Amino acid sequence: MEEKPYFCPNCRSNRVKFNVITSYAQSFMKDALTGNIVEFKDPNPIPEPEATIQCLVCSFTGNEMRFIKQAEREPRVNTSTTTFT
Repeated sequence: MEEKPYFCPNCRSNRVKFNVITSYAQSFMKDALTGNIVEFKDPNPIPEPEATIQCLVCSFTGNEMRFIKQAEREPRVNTSTTTFT
């Protein structure tokens, strides 16, 4: 995952709440007669070329670059605060 700002391209309101979705493969063995699981092996992550991101506001899911590009198109602007004396 890249260390860049995200902005949901669907709801266009979320910049902070996201899930990263990953896939794992887990091997197991079953008894041929009963169907009972005999052995589970540790899960192994499946390498993906790009992270899959989910917006926690609208549940839109897409590749990471869509969220990054949307943030680049509509960057967050820091607003200065005004102090009255």
